[in-house]
Amino acid sequence: MNSKQISEHIQQRLCHYPWEFQWDRKKDTLRIEHRETKKGVTISLPPIIAKWELEKERAIDEVVYYVEQTLNALHDDSPLREKEKHVYPVIRSTSFPTKTNEGAMFIYDEHTAETRIYYALDLGTTYRLIDERLVESERWDVQQLKEIARFNVRSLPTTVKEDRVAGNTFYFLNTNDGYDASRILNDAFLKKFSEKIKGTMLLAVPHQDVLIIADIENEIGYDVLAQLTMSFFASGRVPITALSFLYEDGQLQPIFILGKNRRKDETQ
Repeated sequence: MNSKQISEHIQQRLCHYPWEFQWDRKKDTLRIEHRETKKGVTISLPPIIAKWELEKERAIDEVVYYVEQTLNALHDDSPLREKEKHVYPVIRSTSFPTKTNEGAMFIYDEHTAETRIYYALDLGTTYRLIDERLVESERWDVQQLKEIARFNVRSLPTTVKEDRVAGNTFYFLNTNDGYDASRILNDAFLKKFSEKIKGTMLLAVPHQDVLIIADIENEIGYDVLAQLTMSFFASGRVPITALSFLYEDGQLQPIFILGKNRRKDETQ
């Protein structure tokens, strides 16, 4: 399927809702929003096309579910009060919008040259990003909100799956709870994990539902990680970055992994 066909297929599946659809051919996106409030989501179509090639209708099922849950959440005025334990940080790319369509600034922090930290209220099957308007209406202390979110992410499970390739070890945290990438903010978890690393510790958050930790013991490992990260990035529902991060002394530094087993610090 091409971009237009995928767009039409998604619209057909969601046509019974009071929503409007705007396909942008140049940007390869589909905007879906409520007719009255104009609140909605913008979907990048290329990752869905790539997933369609492998999973067919299941790829569309995931998008439909995501849109249904997100738009319904946008129109849920659940108060923040007494819901502190449901506030979490979420990682997004630096290209992600910093304000809502209505002009309200999201609550966020700069993270790396590639990522930002936003904050979300978990609603069970989805979550809504927290903006200044919501914080003001609930008289929420922003600093307290951020501290609570950081505390909550440390309480999430950190079970990983392990795979060894060409003498390098790759660990995958993939619970699909919406906060897998957020585990990169769990400093205690990363520090403890670093103690078992034999080579160089690299991290990757190609999309919101996976955190990759790599123990690179030879040059081949860099290329393997680059291929893994790009594959996840292309198939993710909410892509973040195809770059990896060098983890040293509790600090993250984005790096390019070039061809022929070379790497280069992004800041150079």
